[in-house]
Amino acid sequence: MTVRQLHLLGSPVLRKRAQAVPQVDDAVRRLVDDLFETMRAAKGVGLAAPQVGVSQRVAVVDVGEEFPPPLVLINPRIVEASGEPEVAEEGCLSIPEIFGEVDRSPSVALEALDREGKPYRVVVTGFKARAVQHEIDHLDGILFLDRLSAVKRGLLLAKWKKLRKGTTGYLKEVTPQPAGEL
Repeated sequence: MTVRQLHLLGSPVLRKRAQAVPQVDDAVRRLVDDLFETMRAAKGVGLAAPQVGVSQRVAVVDVGEEFPPPLVLINPRIVEASGEPEVAEEGCLSIPEIFGEVDRSPSVALEALDREGKPYRVVVTGFKARAVQHEIDHLDGILFLDRLSAVKRGLLLAKWKKLRKGTTGYLKEVTPQPAGEL
């Protein structure tokens, strides 16, 4: 497994609709493993392939809940969203230190392929549903900023530019943190 570089806001790959995976093979499984490794090293709860520069419909989600276990999302699609949309703060590994209040459905049913290429359907709720919707947005070239009002988005983009002042490029190295002592 490899910890990959993260693509940051401004990288063109984040704004493209990712391509469907025609077949789950060893390369796709390596990508899944790298996504989990990179997500955990960056202390995230989800990561989509475009965030590591790969325009394929692959994402992972692990919010630490037992059921369902960490999700591998290959060619995912939401087939049903239910419940009154709920507002909660979201951030993104591709836009570090920027957070906004986003409306999301509290429950979604999704269909996807797993790491072995087998189709599955699952209903996720709460924080896991929010994370799944966020990652599927990435696969469609949508960032959480796009779900905010124009005013709020403008304020956060100004903050982002200020944070990035003097920085060039759209890649960020992810450095795994050593495990704590017992």
